[in-house]
Amino acid sequence: MQASNLIGRAKSTLLTPRAEWPVIAAEPDTIAGIYTGYILIMAAIPAVRIFLTSSVIGVSSPFAGTYRTGAIAGLTFAITNYVLTLVGTFLLALIVDALAPSFGGQKDRVQALKVVAYAYTASWVAAIIGLVPGLGLLSALAGLIYGIYLLYLGLPFTMKCPPEKSAGYTAVSIIVAIVISVVLGLILRAAGGFGTYGGAPVTGMLHSQSTNPFLNSDHNAAGGALGDYAKRVDEASKQLDSAQKSGDAAAKASALGQFMGAAMGSGGKVESLPLDQIKSFLPDELDGLKRTQQAAERNGAMGMQISKATATYSDGANRTLQLEIVDAGSLKGVVGFASGWAGVEQENQTDSGYDKTYKSGGQLVHEQWNNNSKSGEYTLFVADRFSVKVTGQASGIGDLKRAAASVNMGGLADLKNSGVAAN
Repeated sequence: MQASNLIGRAKSTLLTPRAEWPVIAAEPDTIAGIYTGYILIMAAIPAVRIFLTSSVIGVSSPFAGTYRTGAIAGLTFAITNYVLTLVGTFLLALIVDALAPSFGGQKDRVQALKVVAYAYTASWVAAIIGLVPGLGLLSALAGLIYGIYLLYLGLPFTMKCPPEKSAGYTAVSIIVAIVISVVLGLILRAAGGFGTYGGAPVTGMLHSQSTNPFLNSDHNAAGGALGDYAKRVDEASKQLDSAQKSGDAAAKASALGQFMGAAMGSGGKVESLPLDQIKSFLPDELDGLKRTQQAAERNGAMGMQISKATATYSDGANRTLQLEIVDAGSLKGVVGFASGWAGVEQENQTDSGYDKTYKSGGQLVHEQWNNNSKSGEYTLFVADRFSVKVTGQASGIGDLKRAAASVNMGGLADLKNSGVAAN
């Protein structure tokens, strides 16, 4: 497949999947052809992102600033991740093929590889967003959510299952994908990685007893939740198709925003807070320190917007705290997925400190603390849309929590539906 055709296929799969799946299913192809023409290239995106993040851009830590792994180590991990992605894609295709008769479908290994590969397109493309500091987890979750929808939509065309059984088929396939991800993640960890691989970047974080309705062991219940989600995305997809045919640039931009908002689980297009509004949540003082610097930015792409306000607080001597407030905009559905459905919780503890993610009062919280440097990070997600993060040196994590409490959390929560244009 030529580069232009590959880009066109990826774009059509993501933006007009309802029209693209019949085309994909009807194409004569082979397993080797799908790998060489699509998977080998697309699966390299997260591998390249891993190398750039770990060895070129670097990983930021409140304990040690920005650090980078050696080029050889970074390249080794990226290549290992890449190989496991190729293996994991094929293993999942084998399972999807074997499950077909159980859901009224027809076994066909080539079609099974098609549906898995093109469903993974969402995760592979979303890996590009992960290059932006702080958006790694959200981009991975966004790719996972939309990949579920692509699989749901593609199974009736590729595996010939009745549409009414596609939700259950998808739910069981996703459970299998999680198992494969965990197993391959353990292999990657043994090889010196971090316990995830590019084929499904976040499924290793999902608890087996997750409350995620898509992954419930009762695939009939899962099917209902997935069906409701699919209907919303389908409706937004139809609006996007109609807008594209009209040729009206404003209508296309608006429809794209609605589509991306629905696909990310936000219900529709979401305009993030204007700069003046999000800046108003930066307090003049933070834990007794005066604000010495502030900035704000609002960025948009593919119909989605994100706003961010940052500030530095200092005593003019030795102590400094950083505050960051982010409005996830159309990605608020992804934040909700992480805090409400996926059960993203973890804890790592060493002699020098700890790193944990947990839920408190229905809200997702992330903490990092280093005993040696007496520094850390405290992040609270508000109303499944906003994040408030405080980093810096302190006597303990309690100081950072107290500093975060200076932010008007209630005011942020009141704005959870601001700029939402529901479908």
